[in-house]
Amino acid sequence: MIIAIFSCYFVLMLAIGYWAWSSTKNLDDFILGGRSLGPLPAALSAGASDMSGWLLLGLPGFAYIAGLEAVWMGLGLFLGTWANWRFMAAPLRQASERYNALTLPDYFANRYPKMGAGLRFSSAALILLFFLFYTSSGLVAGGKLFESVLDVDYEVAVTLGLVSVVAYTLFGGFLAVTWTDVIQALLMLGALIALPVIAQQEAGFGEMLTTVESLNPALLNPFTDAAGTPIGVISILSLMGWGLGYFGQPHILSRFKAIESTDKVPGAKKIAVTWTFLSLAGSLFIGWSSISLIEQSDGDHEKVFIELIYLLTHPAVAGVLLAAILAAIMSTADSQLLVASSALSNDMYRILKTNATPRQLIWVGRFAVIMVAVCAWFLALRPDSSVLALVSYAWAGFGAAFGPVLLLSLYWKPLTARGVMAGMITGAVTVVIWKNLSGGIFDLYEIVPGILLSTAAGVAASLWGTDQLSQCAVDDSSIQRGH
Repeated sequence: MIIAIFSCYFVLMLAIGYWAWSSTKNLDDFILGGRSLGPLPAALSAGASDMSGWLLLGLPGFAYIAGLEAVWMGLGLFLGTWANWRFMAAPLRQASERYNALTLPDYFANRYPKMGAGLRFSSAALILLFFLFYTSSGLVAGGKLFESVLDVDYEVAVTLGLVSVVAYTLFGGFLAVTWTDVIQALLMLGALIALPVIAQQEAGFGEMLTTVESLNPALLNPFTDAAGTPIGVISILSLMGWGLGYFGQPHILSRFKAIESTDKVPGAKKIAVTWTFLSLAGSLFIGWSSISLIEQSDGDHEKVFIELIYLLTHPAVAGVLLAAILAAIMSTADSQLLVASSALSNDMYRILKTNATPRQLIWVGRFAVIMVAVCAWFLALRPDSSVLALVSYAWAGFGAAFGPVLLLSLYWKPLTARGVMAGMITGAVTVVIWKNLSGGIFDLYEIVPGILLSTAAGVAASLWGTDQLSQCAVDDSSIQRGH
């Protein structure tokens, strides 16, 4: 029954991909869907592409082993979502159209033309690098799901996840990704609301609290870890620091650029923030419920969501809830593949071959989908891979490399091309180095120092020298006058 439900889900996703194939006529359609998204698809697609398999596997698993300590991560992610829609969505939508930018490398190159080629290639290379890890996390999540549902070897399960994501992303492009994301976001939300309700019916809230307290009272204290040790400021900042990463995630920012107009942003923000709050709350509650309902996980705490489904629900319901996990995985992996694809086709190939036709660029983009997916597949083949660990590294890389310079470009006019380059490189290098250090201050999540140093580098490089304004892009007023 579960396999039958999965099959129906696949058929629906592929049907949407086929429809999108017929609607994709040029690279603009393939990358941004012709900038035609309304509030509902923009909000739900941004949420679904953000909350990947880690929302249903990684975050419940962390809540399962950490208890109420996990609330700090949930709070950071919620505040980050709100801030991203509040401060980034409308300004980036306006700027991307003003500078005729389909992608982030487009935006940097067109806005700061004196170093346009260098900014384009550097930002595209960073996108490809960190998306290898991010896409790999989705394939790891898919491997764990298919391994549990189909009872196949992990390597086979990861390969099935790879095929399922590539199948419709390859052909449909942005429209396929967006409309499948809408369905997947609703399915994910339904599962994250339904399973906590079912758990509450199985064992009342008071009974679950009593059970957890008898097992380990430290899990009920948000200021201590599972061993009862105070977590301290560094741990709290690290968990809440996840929210800082939103400003630099290309697969989320692409939804802002694709909104029909800035008038649609306020409505989309309300939908997105509500969806995120309910999803995060459901995910955390599932992890906490599992502490009392699952005496011992099978050795992989990131499977507690799956184990709880098998424990509490009928196979027909289980099939739908497990399909929601697949939806979470596919909704982010497809977006990541699409952004990586655009980096190769729009930001690299089109520069090398200036006379490339729109049809050629689309096919280059589709080839890039396969290439990036296969590279991510190799990274995902280790059975001990952690979904949350892979996501945290890529999340920090994007957040530190792109978030500060994007915000500075939208809100601080003195930013120069040199400042953008310095900020991007400093943020990325800081994340890579900090990740490999430990002890004391180096236990701080690498996104926090990455963002701080990236911002400082961007400002310092822009103010250094006397030509700080000469490297800026054409003044906005000149563009508005048609110059």
